[in-house]
Amino acid sequence: MSNGDTQPLLACRNVFKYFGGLAAVNDFDLDVYSGDVIGIGGPNGAGKTTFLDVISGINPATSGEILLDGIPIANKKADVICHLGISRTFQLNAGFESMSIRENTLVGASFGRGDKGWFPRMIYSKEMHERVERALELCHLQDRAELIVRDLPVLDRKLLLMAGALATEPKLLLIDEPVGGLNPHEVDDVMEIVQGLIAEGVTIILIEHVMRFLLQLSERVVIMHHGEKIYEGDSKGLLSDRKVVEVYLGEGTADRLQHMMAERA
Repeated sequence: MSNGDTQPLLACRNVFKYFGGLAAVNDFDLDVYSGDVIGIGGPNGAGKTTFLDVISGINPATSGEILLDGIPIANKKADVICHLGISRTFQLNAGFESMSIRENTLVGASFGRGDKGWFPRMIYSKEMHERVERALELCHLQDRAELIVRDLPVLDRKLLLMAGALATEPKLLLIDEPVGGLNPHEVDDVMEIVQGLIAEGVTIILIEHVMRFLLQLSERVVIMHHGEKIYEGDSKGLLSDRKVVEVYLGEGTADRLQHMMAERA
């Protein structure tokens, strides 16, 4: 949000991730400031999810520097990075199938913050329960909190992942394709929830192929292609960038998105 003297919440410098000879993330730089909402788009295989894997420690960077609040995290394990303040969702809508929405979210609150133990708790603190209830409220799940995960539709499974991540009270929330496979009405529901998180001041990096979702929520957009950043800027500049149109959007999609953004201006 600030490009002045303020230290970025997340700073990525010359980040590479190789799989054999393939650079899935290629010399990538990014600054994320507190309160930012950054959308990442690009073709399948562009390196978007790999970049989130690198940030969150799921698949550590081959080289480069990643700082969270000035602390180097490039070589830290995923659980340590989570405890430092980065939480994320995944494309796979997984959960503990026999447990309720509330119980699943409580797992996130327990293991994702502060307590570095590896064994299940017998007693959960009042503060953990409060974080769970707040996360459920932010994700519009409070009225369905006792439903069992195996019975949930896709939308509620996606929202459950988001609630579990929010229950850690992260400094930075990474959201990977939150509306993939949803119908337009459900996309709008998720958009409303993310807008609520933005209003709460949550710092977000999100990946999405549904461009109306990405453009309407993101104050800054990054487009990746073959592991490289080919665009970083606002949505208006994105839709007129020739390289982005050629390798990703296409003329028709760019025209439709320009019309949509003009109607909403």
